[in-house]
Amino acid sequence: MRHIPNILSCLRVLMVVAFIILFIKQYYTVCLILYVLAFLTDVLDGYLARKFNWISNFGKLVDPFADKFMLLSALACLFFAGEFPLYLLIVLLVKELLMVIGGLFLLRKRKVAVYADMWGKAATGLFFASVTLTLVNLVLASNDLPCIPKWMLTILYVAAIAISVFSLFHYAYLGGFIGKKYRKVNAYEEEIKEREQTEGQEVTDEE
Repeated sequence: MRHIPNILSCLRVLMVVAFIILFIKQYYTVCLILYVLAFLTDVLDGYLARKFNWISNFGKLVDPFADKFMLLSALACLFFAGEFPLYLLIVLLVKELLMVIGGLFLLRKRKVAVYADMWGKAATGLFFASVTLTLVNLVLASNDLPCIPKWMLTILYVAAIAISVFSLFHYAYLGGFIGKKYRKVNAYEEEIKEREQTEGQEVTDEE
């Protein structure tokens, strides 16, 4: 049972591959459904991992990879369809590259996995809404129906990018790359220790 979150993450990767193929063939309705389902698997595997402590080193790697693969693939597809600007895609790619480099450094040097904070989750929610509405637009356009104004979607995308970039600096601060750069234990390690102490206290109370 504890492998369910990892299975869902791997399934999400396969769903993204299917999304790309179907998008190229312009099956936008199926792509919309597939994207929403992929996002729901992300929510579900995160919930299960936290709820039952089904956390593994493999999961720490595959889950964020699946998330980034899902978002960047969808935005790349929308860019080639003329629905997403190149400059925003470049900004996001640079941000994600820095996140990966920093995350791997923390994992290798300090054995700490970077997790999503409130800013990262807010950006994820805005990206999901933006991509979903853009796919809805493609479905509407293919059926000659009125679409959501592009300026509204642009505002959502810019807001998502802005929060995402802010979250990068927040991660960098928590990881000790900026701010309190020379502290021996970074904020991620401190919070992990607090969680372990809280979980240990809960077990003691139950006994």
